[in-house]
Amino acid sequence: MKRRNRAYRLLRLTAVYLLLLPFLLLGWLYSRLPDRVYLEPGQTLLLPRFGWVEPMGLHGSQNAASTRVVGSYQTTLSLGGWLPIKNIRTVVTERTQVTVCGTPFGVKMFSEGALIVGFSDIDSPGGSTVNPAKAAGLRLGDRVIRIGQIRTENNDAVKEALEAARGSAAEVIYVRSGEQRSTTLTPVWDAAAAQWRAGMWVRDSSAGVGTLTFVDPEKGVFAGLGHPISDGDTGESIALRSGEIVPCEICIRDRCEITGCSMGTVGSPGELKGKFLSAHAIGSIRINGENGVYGTTRTGFSGQTMPVAFAQEVETGDAQILATVAGETPRTYHVRIEKISDADPRRNMVVRVVDKALLSRTGGIVQGMSGSPILQNGRLVGAVTHVLVNDPTRGYGIFAQTMLEQAEQVATAEK
Repeated sequence: MKRRNRAYRLLRLTAVYLLLLPFLLLGWLYSRLPDRVYLEPGQTLLLPRFGWVEPMGLHGSQNAASTRVVGSYQTTLSLGGWLPIKNIRTVVTERTQVTVCGTPFGVKMFSEGALIVGFSDIDSPGGSTVNPAKAAGLRLGDRVIRIGQIRTENNDAVKEALEAARGSAAEVIYVRSGEQRSTTLTPVWDAAAAQWRAGMWVRDSSAGVGTLTFVDPEKGVFAGLGHPISDGDTGESIALRSGEIVPCEICIRDRCEITGCSMGTVGSPGELKGKFLSAHAIGSIRINGENGVYGTTRTGFSGQTMPVAFAQEVETGDAQILATVAGETPRTYHVRIEKISDADPRRNMVVRVVDKALLSRTGGIVQGMSGSPILQNGRLVGAVTHVLVNDPTRGYGIFAQTMLEQAEQVATAEK
């Protein structure tokens, strides 16, 4: 009897799981499907990565958006044309052509506020050590935007504000994790340095090297990196006050003062290094966002004119990247797109380097290659964004469509 009851309970539990399984699968599919797709006028809405998914109630070569004119429409995706899964937005638009670059560029950025990058204790007149910044609750990565009545847009302003307080308590307005907060800080006189100090090290600017992904010459905008510019000490994304891009050269080992490239190894990603060729800006940065840097151009850029692929057109399989690992001229290298995801807006692809020449030169993907265009079937499909630390032959990529949307926001704002 006990054995029969146990078998009956097991059967009931199995039945419950079998009933829940379709709902769990549908929920998983819902999370994986895109919220928006782009089509050219007359183009059929196909989702190659989701073989059984198609617009509701329509089959074959014609579907909800294939005959529509430029505009935005709601489309219901379904399994087999009859079981609704998700409502998405279908945008019918002319396909954009851009100048694909793959060239290195130097970045100069000034942050909005002074970023705290370190702390140091101060010997007080009484002989003990104190740290006013820590006592005020400030942390590494906080961005100080005002001390007392003085806006701290740079390091000199921080020094001026501490001098103005002269040992009195001053209100500090700062930003942490995107939230503005306030505290009170009392500077301490540092006899050795002969100045008022707060016990914190701050930074108001940053510079580095990245890869330019594309330029839209018609709209006068550029896109690069595929990820935000972050502070090297804190890892915090830099809140942009102003910034510009300048010409840059990736240096070859033993031919310039800066090492050209350190090889990537397991657990230690390599790095491209470069030098600014000129102080003359070739573009102004307008956005330092989670999926790249974007701005307006001040000059013409060389490169190949190519159409931008819509996200649903990207496939697993053979592809190429344009990367510059020496000098100023990009080269084409072979890669494979191993995985594609619509769920994470910052990690749409996993790309593996298979080109022997690039592997022997860099070990795979290295820092500084972020922004390198990914090409497939004669179209720009994305850009390299990050290297996998435990496997430098692999890295993440972002859809070119996502970067194009951000670049168009810059163009719209400039009108």
